[in-house]
Amino acid sequence: MVDVRSVLAELERREPIFHRREYGITRDDFDSLTDVDFWEVGASGTRYDRDEVWAALERRYRQDPAGDYDVDWETSDFEVRELAPDTYLLTYTLLQVDRLTRRATLWQRRAGEWTILYHQGTVVL
Repeated sequence: MVDVRSVLAELERREPIFHRREYGITRDDFDSLTDVDFWEVGASGTRYDRDEVWAALERRYRQDPAGDYDVDWETSDFEVRELAPDTYLLTYTLLQVDRLTRRATLWQRRAGEWTILYHQGTVVL
């Protein structure tokens, strides 16, 4: 039986995805973190494939190498639901200075490592 509280704690530390630099900022790190079929729907409603997301991240990491733009962000309201064995939907709220979004990330644990299958952000305010 899976302890969903421990899963929640593990995944909560990883969000918001791609803004936790301790999990890496290189293409190899990104490839390890995301499924080959990874895609996301941004807060704008636009669909982005894996290569488009990496291109945006590469620009961000180059423009803000220390991650200073992410320091004032606040996450809250984390919830997790197991959808299938080792596959979880994590939802939370993200406050980025003056923009509030609800986030959803589909995570899968493979051989003890977490992999992102899908991500979505929806603007609330």
